[in-house]
Amino acid sequence: MIRNRADGATLTVRVQPRASRTSIAGVYGEGEEQAVKVALMAPPIEGRANEALTEFFAKLAGRPRSTVTVLGGDKSRNKILHFAGLTAEELRTLLAPYLLK
Repeated sequence: MIRNRADGATLTVRVQPRASRTSIAGVYGEGEEQAVKVALMAPPIEGRANEALTEFFAKLAGRPRSTVTVLGGDKSRNKILHFAGLTAEELRTLLAPYLLK
């Protein structure tokens, strides 16, 4: 779900577009296939869901929007986000309050 890279950390997410509000909705899957489930108000049209996703996580991390990018799964519900300048441990600490509810 969260992994270190030389240039930052990655996070596996499962997106639910067209939700009533944008929020972290828990954990999806089990074991190596786990992902953070994210409800997005944006529709999956013309990249709007990807834009909303990166903006949401950038605000959550308190970082510039340009530091959060979609690394994989551009047109899929399953995506890999890249957080430039963050370690996996920093990302885990940041997400812990949202995943332990």
